[in-house]
Amino acid sequence: MKLNELLKTVQPTQVIGSTDIEITGVNIDSRLVEEGHLFMAMRGTQTDGHAYIPAAIQKGARAIVCEELPQGGGGESFAPGVTYVVVKDSEEAVGRIATLFYGDPTSKLELVGVTGTNGKTTTATLLYRLFRYFGYKVGLVSTVCNYIDDEAVPTEHTTPDPITLNRLLGRMADAGCQYAFMEVSSHAIAQKRISGLRFAGGIFTNLTRDHLDYHKTVENYLRAKKKFFDDLPRDAFSLVNLDDKNGMVMVQNTRSSVHTYSLRSLCDFKGRVLESHFEGMLLDFNGQEVAVHFIGRFNAYNLLAVFGAAVLLGQKPEEVLIGLSTLHPVAGRFEAIRSPQGYTAIVDYAHTPDALVNVLNAIHGVLEGRGRVITVVGAGGNRDKGKRPIMAKEAARLSDRLIITSDNPRFEEPEDIIRDMMAGLNAEDRQKTVSITDRREAIRTACLLAQRGDVILVAGKGHEDYQEVKGVKHHFDDREELRKIMNP
Repeated sequence: MKLNELLKTVQPTQVIGSTDIEITGVNIDSRLVEEGHLFMAMRGTQTDGHAYIPAAIQKGARAIVCEELPQGGGGESFAPGVTYVVVKDSEEAVGRIATLFYGDPTSKLELVGVTGTNGKTTTATLLYRLFRYFGYKVGLVSTVCNYIDDEAVPTEHTTPDPITLNRLLGRMADAGCQYAFMEVSSHAIAQKRISGLRFAGGIFTNLTRDHLDYHKTVENYLRAKKKFFDDLPRDAFSLVNLDDKNGMVMVQNTRSSVHTYSLRSLCDFKGRVLESHFEGMLLDFNGQEVAVHFIGRFNAYNLLAVFGAAVLLGQKPEEVLIGLSTLHPVAGRFEAIRSPQGYTAIVDYAHTPDALVNVLNAIHGVLEGRGRVITVVGAGGNRDKGKRPIMAKEAARLSDRLIITSDNPRFEEPEDIIRDMMAGLNAEDRQKTVSITDRREAIRTACLLAQRGDVILVAGKGHEDYQEVKGVKHHFDDREELRKIMNP
């Protein structure tokens, strides 16, 4: 594609060189640049792409998009035959340029974004499964795995960088996908990874403390989420959780049509939990009953969001309810494993205080005092330290026994993370708590403590099949460990 075509939606402040040149690829990673590519220099949280402009040119870049022209010696230094395009905001420009280069894929499919602290993966994945059940070709962008209809594409981040994301959406459009469902993380919104994409709708699940290592304050975190709805076009829909205090805040300034869902209040999509057990729930959605293979009020909210979004996308309510009854939980999300000894283990990705409370309340809702709850939980290294004592406190409050262990320590010492968590416990909490650094031993200990009718919650890692220590991912899967212990 010609460079002048790619710059149509960008407003450069300065251009040096010709824009009537052919561009064969676009990159933000200088290592991936090939002859004829456009290299876009972004200021990242770890490195500044401007430092890699010379490397990109050496590898064959024909054009550079940057916020600052490279400096050399006593003045500006430009490589011959290379076009330099200066923009005010390269993060914004990258998304727009990538969208055009990959054929504006969101003009060819209905893209729905799901944002919030908890429930993004479940909501997006269930929408993907539901629309495939209806017979459509569908794409999914999620934490667990990306899909182009039935083709799995491994994922690195909840929301990929703009180049990867547009390439993926382009492949979905080329494969004939009519719909795509996507988790939209607060990082992706703040870093403008979704710039240039057209959304048919946005879903807000909830907002609780998370990612403060990046956003610094809850207000910044909220503003990042809200920006997604601020930017939705007039012909899109917003579907927000009315029971979350931030639900209506999200859509204060949106141009999209606003719709609500709730288990407590009058709204567009109203739900009630009629019955709950470890095999599932009986729900009432807008006056019609549906039996589902999911447990817990938090899952009732997720399913209600799926129901509402499907109806807003033109599906008949009765057919959506039938579809919901066929769906099963996402891997590592309240995944129940029964032991021959008569206790149940639940593996869940819960890694925030609120998610932990939701899962533990769901377990208590089913147990109704008929068994004990034993919780195994840790916290990730190099992430928001402030949530560690809160998670431990909430886990202790809602558990009969608590084992604090290692999660993904990354570049921190596991013992330091455990110490931060233990700081949230009072003397009474500590009486029922032990710390075991080795996660395998922690899970084994929980199984030894469990008796018939008890429930073990192993929280924090869910679908992950690794432990990240000092930059290295070692194979480790909570579900595998539980099955080995239960069936020696």
